[in-house]
Amino acid sequence: MRKADVVSSISEKTGIPKVDILVALEAFFKEVKTSLVEGEPVYVRGFGSFILKKRAAKVGRNIKKNIAVEIPEHFIPAFKPAKEFVHAVKDSKHELVEHSEEDLVEQH
Repeated sequence: MRKADVVSSISEKTGIPKVDILVALEAFFKEVKTSLVEGEPVYVRGFGSFILKKRAAKVGRNIKKNIAVEIPEHFIPAFKPAKEFVHAVKDSKHELVEHSEEDLVEQH
């Protein structure tokens, strides 16, 4: 499901115009990004948490030049689903819908 599909689905279920849903969704995404950039996690009760995970410094390799490259400690964004969310997905009887790379390219 793409963002446009989510917007359409919410619009159909609530009767709110798609443009308003899109504006609200984009504002939510922007707020989550801003909060994480500032080091502040976002908790949505019953859904999950948008958090930062710390990656330790390590030594990687540049294969083309055959040299060691130091990768500094850094943070990456992550999503941790709430227990209710995890149980709802576990208990669902749906098959996993897999998409080929061609499908994903066509969607963008």
